[in-house]
Amino acid sequence: MIEYPVDQLPQLINDLLQCETHAQKGQLLADAQLNLSTEHLSLLVEAIPKEQRLEIWQLLDTDIQHEIFVTLSDDSCLWLLQTLDENEVYKLLDEVNVEELLELEEVIPERFINYAKKQLDEAQTKQYDLAQQYSPEQLGHWVGFDFLKISEKATVAGVKKLLHKGLPQYSEVVYLVSRQGSLIGELAVNDLIRANEEDSLLALVNYDFSSLHADDDLYEAAEVVIHSEKMAMPVVSADNKLVGRLTISSAYELRQESADEAAAKAGGLREDEELFANVRKSAKNRGIWLGINLATAFLASWFIGLFGATIEQVVALAVLMPVVASMGGIAGSQTLTVIVRGLALGQVTDSNRNALLKKELRVGAVNGLVWALVIGGLTFLWFSDIMLSITITSAILLNLVAASLAGVVIPSVLDKMKIDPALSGSVILTTVTDIVGFVTFLGLGSVLLL
Repeated sequence: MIEYPVDQLPQLINDLLQCETHAQKGQLLADAQLNLSTEHLSLLVEAIPKEQRLEIWQLLDTDIQHEIFVTLSDDSCLWLLQTLDENEVYKLLDEVNVEELLELEEVIPERFINYAKKQLDEAQTKQYDLAQQYSPEQLGHWVGFDFLKISEKATVAGVKKLLHKGLPQYSEVVYLVSRQGSLIGELAVNDLIRANEEDSLLALVNYDFSSLHADDDLYEAAEVVIHSEKMAMPVVSADNKLVGRLTISSAYELRQESADEAAAKAGGLREDEELFANVRKSAKNRGIWLGINLATAFLASWFIGLFGATIEQVVALAVLMPVVASMGGIAGSQTLTVIVRGLALGQVTDSNRNALLKKELRVGAVNGLVWALVIGGLTFLWFSDIMLSITITSAILLNLVAASLAGVVIPSVLDKMKIDPALSGSVILTTVTDIVGFVTFLGLGSVLLL
């Protein structure tokens, strides 16, 4: 049997895409399901071009499908819902728990949410309804409910019996609550284990404890837990009712999520954009940031225009050069961000690189055409010169397509050379887009304007 450890995920992707028979793919996936975690199987699914992804999905075991489904990115989750038969979707939702449903409800259609909610038991339904009292940006929407709480009327003997049944993960303490559900204090598990059964329970309670509030900012609360040096912290409502807790594991996940989102935004992307996201969505998502960049680029051009009298030949070309270079730079950096992330996760391989390149070139062509026409129109309004407008329109379109090409090729080449593309890719990319932009713009200007 072929084994696929985590660091050989690219090889598995290659093997699957190069397989000629359905049976061979089935055997590879059977082996992979024994050796890879759910997270890496999710990365595997998202690394397969969408034309082939459904076949791979249907070869996975049913129970594995559910585990992968709830960890997929928003784009992949939606694609799956739109591709599968509705009965297959309902089967995926049969085993969804309350935490998974809260994650999915921001993505899936309402009819699926309603179906999944009906599958929850009474306790989970109450937890779901409680979470709806808070916005997704607040801690109360995402608290964990796997903790042990006891009444102030309990005894040491009774609590010890509960401990013998097992504790949820990350449990250092047991929470003491009043009959109304208010949090009174904490009892250390180690103290309870050492205590005699006839000891007073209240004598073991720590009343000087820290708690989080359900309406706290989610990411700020995560940092509090991380710096608290505790395995978990209780979360209370405005009236001090115990709502749930936030564990150290969840806190670090939230910190990483926040960091990923910040890194993606730096490239003008959504944090969850997958490798083979829909071209229209990718173009729209990145196009917004190209528009923002356009405003700053024209501002720079305006300042250059203030010194136009010192430029001896074709002043307009010199004034507009930063627009061409800047638009190519931001488009290339967006593609670079997606590819670098894919390389880091082992999703980009020799077998799917061509498909990925074609997708990125289509994105570059769509955004290039839209923004080339916008910039061409603005140029005509500014200079009232139709040939100058045609020149910059052509240059922008060519430069954005070239930027998409460079955004895929440069990090791939650097990765093969064992050079970190995350550190050096942007420098090389900026150089390439500047050169292509200036040569294209000035070259066309020389032909059309002189």
